[in-house]
Amino acid sequence: MNTSKRRLVLASVISLSLIAAACGDDEETATTDASTAPVATDAPAATDAPAATDAPAATDAPTATDAPEGGAMELADGEVLVTGSSTVEPINIRVGELAGEMSSGGLAATVKGPGTGDGFKEFCAGEADVTGASRPIKDEEIQLCADSGVEYVELLVAFDGLTVATSPANTAVECLDPAALYALLGPESEGFENWNDADAIATELGSAYVPLPEAPLVVSGPGEESGTYDTFVEFVAGPFAEDRGFEDFLRADYASSPNDNLIVEGIEGADTSLGWVGYAYYKAEGDRMKAIAIADDDGACVAPTDDAIADGSYPFSRPLFIYVNTARAAENPAVASYVDLYLSDEGLAEVGNAGYVDLPADMIDTARGAWAGR
Repeated sequence: MNTSKRRLVLASVISLSLIAAACGDDEETATTDASTAPVATDAPAATDAPAATDAPAATDAPTATDAPEGGAMELADGEVLVTGSSTVEPINIRVGELAGEMSSGGLAATVKGPGTGDGFKEFCAGEADVTGASRPIKDEEIQLCADSGVEYVELLVAFDGLTVATSPANTAVECLDPAALYALLGPESEGFENWNDADAIATELGSAYVPLPEAPLVVSGPGEESGTYDTFVEFVAGPFAEDRGFEDFLRADYASSPNDNLIVEGIEGADTSLGWVGYAYYKAEGDRMKAIAIADDDGACVAPTDDAIADGSYPFSRPLFIYVNTARAAENPAVASYVDLYLSDEGLAEVGNAGYVDLPADMIDTARGAWAGR
C-alpha cells in the first residue's frame, strides 16, 4: 500500500467515530486498583516524552474544565477492567492512575495489555469494560461482538508511529524502504540468517538499499496476537506478498513476544538487530535504540518524530483507539467516569506523557461527540 493510499485509509478510519454491534452481555467483571497493573517500569518512561498541549473541551462531553470552580472533576466510585493493546496500555495505565488519585482510590481501574487481538476476544466475550487497540476492529471481531451481544463505541485517542529499530552499533543501516523490509521480514525470508540473504528479493522488488549488510540478522517483534503485528504486515507485506503468490504475513522464525519490553531488550541485545515497536517504547529508550528511517513514495527517508507522525508524513503512522462497552458504561458509573476522564483535557494530556502523539482539536471534538452520543 503506497503512502497516499495509507493516508486515505487513515482518514477513513478516523471518520468512523461510532461502530455498534447488537446489544449485550452485562456480566460483571471483578477488578482491582490500577496500581496492580503494570507500573511505570513496565511501560515507556514519561520523562522522555514531550508534554501534551491542552485540547479544547467539547461542550457535550464531561471534561476536567467542566468541574465546579475550585474543584476537580467528580468521578464515580467503582471498578473498571481495561484490556487490549500493549501499545495503548501505557496511556490506559496513566488514566487509571489519574482516576485513582482524583477519586482518592474510589475508582479502581485494572489495566492489562495482552495485545489488540486477544483484547478484542476478551472484550467481545463481555469479559472487559474497555479495550485498547492499535488498529481498527476487524470484521470478524465485529461479528464476535455481535454474536455475544456486546455493543460498543470506538474512540480515537492518539497517534503512534510504528518504529522500526536496531542497535546504535548498527551503523550500516540508517534507512530502509518497504521493499527491503519485505525482503528481510516477509514470508519469503524464512530461514534468512544474515541481512544480505535478502539481497536477491530486495533487488527483484527494486529496493534502493541493496546490498544489505553482510551481518547476522537478529529479529525481535510482536506476535500475531498484536495489533502492531497486523499493522506491520499491512505496511510491509501488503504491497508485495499477494502479487508474488504469498499470503500477507511475516516470517515465523523470529523472537516474538506480546511484551514490548522484551522486544526492546531483543533489539538492544544484538549489534545487528532488527525489530519494531510502538513509538513510545522507542522514545523511552533514548540512545539505547536507533530508529531506522523509512523511505516514502518519493524515496525521501523520514524518521519517526512527533511532527512527522502527527502530519502523516512518516510512512508508518497509525491511529490508536479505545473501545467501550456501552451497556457496561450505562450500568456501571465507574466505567463512564473512566472514559469521561480519558477524554478530558487532563486525561488526554496523558497521551503525550506516555510518549505518543496528541490528536488535533477537531479529532478530539469528534471523539467527545461520539462518546456523548453513545
